[in-house]
Amino acid sequence: MILVLVFFFGLLLIGAPIGYGLGIAGLIGLVQQGESYLPMGPDNFFSGLNNFTFMAMPFFILAGEIMNQTGITQKLADFANALVGHLRGGLAHSNMVASVMFAGMTGAAVSDSAAFGNTLVPAMVKQGYSRPFACAVTAAGSIIGPTIPPSNLMVIYGSLAGVSVAGMFAAGILPGLLICAVCMAFIAAFGKRLNLPISARGFSLRLIMRSFWDSTIALLMPVIILGFILGGITTPTEAAAIAVFYAAFIGIFVYKTLTFRMAVQMLIRTARITGVVFLIISSASILSWWMTEQRIPQMVADLFLSLSRDPAVVKALILVMLLLIGMFMDINAALIILTPMLTSLTALIGMNPVHAGIMIILSLNISLMTPPVGACLFVLSSITGEKIERISVSLIPFIVLEVLVLIAITYFDEMTLFVPRLLGFA
Repeated sequence: MILVLVFFFGLLLIGAPIGYGLGIAGLIGLVQQGESYLPMGPDNFFSGLNNFTFMAMPFFILAGEIMNQTGITQKLADFANALVGHLRGGLAHSNMVASVMFAGMTGAAVSDSAAFGNTLVPAMVKQGYSRPFACAVTAAGSIIGPTIPPSNLMVIYGSLAGVSVAGMFAAGILPGLLICAVCMAFIAAFGKRLNLPISARGFSLRLIMRSFWDSTIALLMPVIILGFILGGITTPTEAAAIAVFYAAFIGIFVYKTLTFRMAVQMLIRTARITGVVFLIISSASILSWWMTEQRIPQMVADLFLSLSRDPAVVKALILVMLLLIGMFMDINAALIILTPMLTSLTALIGMNPVHAGIMIILSLNISLMTPPVGACLFVLSSITGEKIERISVSLIPFIVLEVLVLIAITYFDEMTLFVPRLLGFA
C-alpha cells in the first residue's frame, strides 16, 4: 500500500497528468498482489467507462461550447442584468443570476468561468469593479454549475454509487439556489462598504420584458433538459443529446452565428476535455478496484468510526477530509476514488445516499475555487490576466459563506431531499 501511495503522490509532485498517476499507481498495486492480477488492469480500464450514463458528459460539454460561441450565454447574461442590474453591485448580482441560468444547461463550473470570464468580468471592470473582485464573484458563482442540474459530477457519482442520477439532479436544485441567495445577500449587505458601483439605469419593467423576450429561446433549454429528465421522459444521456441538438439549431437557424469552422473547433475542444475526464475515470477504476480488493474502504470506515460513532462527528470529519483533499487533487479523480469509501461509511451512519452524494459533490465543488489547484482560479487567471493570489484573497468571504451552506445541507437533510421526495426519487 505504501509503495502505491509513494508512486501516486510522487507522480503528482513531478507534474504528471492525474490520469497517468492514477493508472500507474493502480498497476503497481496489481503487481504487488501477483502477476495473475495484471489482467484486471485492462479489464477495469475499459469496464470503468462501460456505462451508458457517462455518455451524457461529452454531450453536456458540447452543449456548453455551443452556447458560449453562438451568443446564447450572452442572452442569458443580458436577461440577468435586466433583472438585478439596477441594484448596487448590479453586475455582481447579474453574474450570480446568470450562473444559475447557465447551470441548468451545462453542469460544468469551468465552462461557467470561461464564459463569464470572457463576458461579464470585462464588463464589471469597465463599470468600476476591481478585477480580482469581478473574478472572485465569477468563481463563486461558477460552482453553482455542477450543483444545480445537470451536473457531470452527479452523473459520475450516480453511476458509481448506483444512485438515481435524476434523483441527484433533483437534490441539487435547492442547495444551488441557496448558494446563489447567500452570495447575493453578501453582495447586497457589503456593497456600500466595498464601494460597489450603482448602475445609472434604474429598474425598468420594459427592459426586463424585452430582455426576457430576446432570451426566451435560450431560457427554454434548461426547461427542456430538466423537464425531460425529472419528468421521466428521457434519461440524462438522451436529454444531453437533445440539449446539443437544440443549441445547435438555435445557433444555426435562429441566431445564425454557428459556422462549420466553429463547429469543428468546438468538437475538438469537447474531445480534449472529454478525453481527459474519461482517462481519469478509466485509470481511477483500476486503482478503485485494487483499493476495494485490499478492503481500504472498510478500513477507512473503521478508522472514522473508531474516532466517533456519533453521526454528527463523522459528518464533520468527512467534510474536513473532502475540503482538504479537494485543495490538492483533481475533483473528478477524488470523486471516483472516494465514492466507494464514503458510500459505505455514510450508509453505516444512516445517511441517505442521495443526501451523501450532494454533500460530497458540494464539498469538492468548493475546491474548484481554492488554491493551489482550483480549476476555476486557473481559468479566470489565464483569461483575465489577474494573479491567482489576488483572486484568492477576494474569494475568502465567498468561500466562507459556501462552506456554511455546505454545513447546513450536511446537517439538515431536508434541504437536499425535499425536491427528490416530492418527485418520488428518494
